[in-house]
Amino acid sequence: MAESQPSTAGRTQPPASVLVGRERVLAVLATCHDACCHERAISVVDMGLIEEVRVDGGRVEVDMVLTSGWCPFSVHMIDDMGRRLRALDGVEDVAVNVIWNPVWAPARLSRSAREKLTMPIPPELRRVRDAG
Repeated sequence: MAESQPSTAGRTQPPASVLVGRERVLAVLATCHDACCHERAISVVDMGLIEEVRVDGGRVEVDMVLTSGWCPFSVHMIDDMGRRLRALDGVEDVAVNVIWNPVWAPARLSRSAREKLTMPIPPELRRVRDAG
């Protein structure tokens, strides 16, 4: 088994074989869902809720925005993200921070999320829309 290496800051870092990278964190976050979008398989990443991910040795810090300051699912999302990230080998500490700037807007949605959230237009209305 690999041994931990002391960092330059005096903290012990996990062995190189289990260092956590930003892409790995984003892959885990892509498995987390806002409860209102879970049935459509839209992750917090696709919703555009993740503003920043920082990884420093075994510490992961995520800054996220909410679609609304009154989001009833925010505590659930934060707990779920923290639990899933802590389950990664090499992660010792996780902080999920809600930030208020920038604000969330529909433009933050991924193309995939936008397509999944688009309401279907009945054929008769589509013909009227396309005609003029």
